[in-house]
Formats: sequence, C-alpha cells, structure tokens
Amino acid sequence: MGITPRGVIAAGHEKTVRAAEVILREGGNAFDAALAGLACACVAEPILASLGGGGYLLARTAEGDSSVYDFFVQTPQRKKPSAELDFFPISADFGTAQQEFHIGKGAIAVPGLVRGMFAVHRDLGILPMKDIIAPAVTFAKEGVSINELQAYIFSIMGDICVSTPEAAAIYGRQKENTSKTSPIEGVSPKGITEQQTKRIGATSHQSLLRPIAQGEIFRQPMLADTLESLAIEGEDLFYRGEIAKHIVRDMEDGGGHLTARDFEHYRSERRVPLQLVYRGERLVTNPPPSSGGLLIGFALKLLESAPEYLALVRQAGGFDSLERLKQLAQVMELTSQARVETETRWDVYSSDQDYPLLDPEYLAVYRERVAHVPRALRGTTHISIVDGDGNVASLSVSNGEGAGYVVPGTGIMLNNMLGEEDLNPGGFHRWPTNRRMTSMMAPTVIEFQGGGHPKKGILATGSGGSNRIRSALLQVLVNVIDFQMDVETAVQAPRIHYEDGLFSIENGFGPGDITPLLNSFARHHVWSERNLFFGGAHTVSWDGNRFQGAGDTRRGGVSLLV
Repeated sequence: MGITPRGVIAAGHEKTVRAAEVILREGGNAFDAALAGLACACVAEPILASLGGGGYLLARTAEGDSSVYDFFVQTPQRKKPSAELDFFPISADFGTAQQEFHIGKGAIAVPGLVRGMFAVHRDLGILPMKDIIAPAVTFAKEGVSINELQAYIFSIMGDICVSTPEAAAIYGRQKENTSKTSPIEGVSPKGITEQQTKRIGATSHQSLLRPIAQGEIFRQPMLADTLESLAIEGEDLFYRGEIAKHIVRDMEDGGGHLTARDFEHYRSERRVPLQLVYRGERLVTNPPPSSGGLLIGFALKLLESAPEYLALVRQAGGFDSLERLKQLAQVMELTSQARVETETRWDVYSSDQDYPLLDPEYLAVYRERVAHVPRALRGTTHISIVDGDGNVASLSVSNGEGAGYVVPGTGIMLNNMLGEEDLNPGGFHRWPTNRRMTSMMAPTVIEFQGGGHPKKGILATGSGGSNRIRSALLQVLVNVIDFQMDVETAVQAPRIHYEDGLFSIENGFGPGDITPLLNSFARHHVWSERNLFFGGAHTVSWDGNRFQGAGDTRRGGVSLLV
C-alpha cells in the first residue's frame, strides 16, 4: 500500500512551499501550513510579503464550513495635513514602461498581517506558533539565494530598497568600482537631511548602492529574531508593545499618520464569504469591503448570461476563438466601469450579501453594453493548500511596494497602501479615516457540484497582480469550468487583460493569425513570453482521491505534493 498524501501546496517561491511542507509533515493542517508559508514568504519574497502589510485567508474546513479572515490594512484614525507628511514619489522601471508609486511614512496604513496570523491560529491551528514559524526563522538566519524573479522585482523596486538608510542596510549592496568602505556599514541618517533622503538616488549613500541581485545570499537576522519574539510574546508585541511604540514615535516625529490608537484598536475581521454559482458550480470568494471577489463574480455572471459566449466556448477551438477573446475583453472593460460606478462609497455594501453589483437588473444593463459594444506589479503573493483531511487554505497578502520605512531593530518594512493609486481612486490624502481599505485580492474556492462537469471535489486559487488579479482569476476559473482543463493547463494557459483602452495579450493563443483581434483595439500590446504582469494564480485541487497543484510560472510559482 502506498503512503497517503498529506496534501498539496502551490505558492510563489520554493522556500515558501518548503516551509508549508515541513508543517504538513509534522502533522499540521492546511491552516498551520499556510501560516508557515506566509511567515516564510516574508523572508523569501520580501517585496511581496511583509509583517507590515495585510491580506486575506479564505478558510474552508473539512466539514465544509467557509469563512474569510480579513486582516487587510486600515486607514488611520487621524489625518495629518499633507504638508506635514513624509510622502513622495518614486519611479519603478519595468523596462518597457515606468510607473510612479508614493512611499514614505505618510504612505503607511495600519498593518493587519500579524493580527490576522494569530486570529487564524487561534481558530484553526493545531500546532504551536513557535513550530509554525520555525522554518521561516531558519531560512532568515541561514539566508536565501535570490532567484531570478525576486531579483527582477528587486531591480524594479530598487529605489525603494535604498530609499532610506535602514532599508538600504537590509536590501542594498555596494556597487562595484566604488569606495571599499561599505556604505551599508555607514548608512546612518547622520549628515543626511530628511529632504535629501526623499530624493531617490540623490544622496551619496544611495548613489553607491544597488539592490540585492540574483544568486546573492539574503540573510535577515533581525527579522528572524522578530518572528521568534512574536511566537513567544504574541501579537501584543506588535500592537501594544515595543514594535508599536517604535512605529508611533517615528510617525509622530517623521511625518506619518499612525498613532497608538490605530494599533490598539485594529482587529482582524471574520467575514461570511461571497458565494455564487457559475454554470452549476459553487464559488466561494472574498466579500466586500474587498472588491476583487465581487468584480470576478460580476464578470462571471455577465459571461453566464451571454448565450453567444457559451456557443463560442462549445465550438471546436473555442479557447483560441478570436471572437471569444473579444467578448472576454469587453467583459473586463465593463467590469472596470462597474468598479468605478459602485466604489464611490466605502460603505455601499451591507453584510448580508445584498450586493447591488450582482443584482439581475444591474447585470442586465451591463449585458446590453456587452451586446452593443463595437467589436473592437503590484506587491502581492498567494498561497493555496489542501490537506489530506480536506481543509482548504487560500491566502493572499500584500505590502504594496513597501514604504521604505523599516521598524528599528525588527527587519520589518511597513506598507505604502496610502500611496497606492489603485487603492485610492479618489486621489491621495482623501481617504476616510478608520476604515478597512479595499483590495483586488480574491482568494477563491470552487466547490464542484457535478453540474454537468466531470470534476468533483474542491479547487483553491488566488493571485497577485494588482488590477490584473481579477482578470487572471477570471480566466483560470473559466478555463477550469468552461473548458474543463486540468489545474496545470488552466494556470499556464495564455491570458489577456483589457483596461483603460489597452488590450494586452500573451503569445500562445491558437495557430492562426491574431492580427484581426489586435485590429479591434486601437491600443494593444503582445507579450512574447508569460509575464508577471498577468498575475500569478497559484492553484491546488483535490477530488477526494487525487491532489493536483500548479504554481504559476509567471510569478515564480512552485507546487508540491506532500
């Protein structure tokens, strides 16, 4: 007789997966393993995950009960005048394009990740927290070799990595052909004015530094100590203890919004998931105030109500049909419009799943728009796990790009969510106080009902990718349900994204000429290879007998059967 598998894991880094594997082998469940992976992601995927950020866990127990743990960031309870803020732009170089982000202490929202970790552990964990974070501590002390994807992300966000002496001491390395006196050893604020520090690349210490590169060993002893202390002392260390005190003092003196009240009053919320049915299969996803799950549901309902789309799906070669891709792009664009039209208020949705965006009459209006339309990197990572008992963990976390501010002595860079244009569509410094911020993150589970579909069991997925999260997950779900692809094929299949008049498409659709499709869009861009622009939908499934997993190669994905 063979050994019964303990589960399957998919995540964005080999070490993240290995940390979760250790916990499953030690008898932990999917939720213990997800927390271990999360702690390790803060070590191995440091621009994408941090104890200073926030996220969501969609938890489905073996008994079939589902809930969402919302530990995303919160807006501060007070708002300083913009003239008093440490808040400034930096430019990220994506090679083919530049994108501006805002960082500094004035860009930091109240972190929720630590509170969320302990809330999940209290409710669902079975191993001690010390054991759960042990793999991450080991990797932080021994060091992780920077892989190609992480090196690429570091290169894009290089200005943030050396934007402050404290950040440069962790993420910076001395450039070649410079003074042998290591700027890392001398990167202290002494002699550098605050205004100089804000001018990315202008200070002498910055001009001598570069971010860590591929193949170099990245050690984080301070973060290892912090993780160990949290396991012993608990979440109060972060929200009421020395860590909070350090942050509050630096915010008061240095142009940030956060106060002691923000930390003391932050709570992780346990929410009823958004549930909907698409072509007979039950989907469970992230509810408001996060917007991602609702927008994915909206897009699926538009597709479901379009008989011409279903006809295209069912025809031979339907996946590669240029007409199908046109309609899919139109649905993406209408979903963006719906987001703008319904997100003018932060409290637009009640807690009883009475969501206007999914109202049949509202959908009908947009269905008409589809029918009459002329045929014409954000710092996020995801972990999906199913264990041998049938527990499912779908976990998405983000630190934005990081604010450049590192909490003294901890190795923790805090988020820059108040400087994220995607999260502040009304403009910077206009956010309402003391509110959970919205996000596109949408950890999702399919519970196959057998509605004419040969698959049984459950599937968990989620993605990074800012506004591309919803289009990445939409296409994975369509691939699995409409085209009945296996997990690996569904995740690695080429994708499109349409937003703000720009049609983006990955190479790999069909054997034919896609020029007629491109001619339907005035602005278009063809990506020759799979790219992290299109998200990273790390996905797992279990049918009661067989586990499957797929780490999305666009974002360094790895999957492992344990």
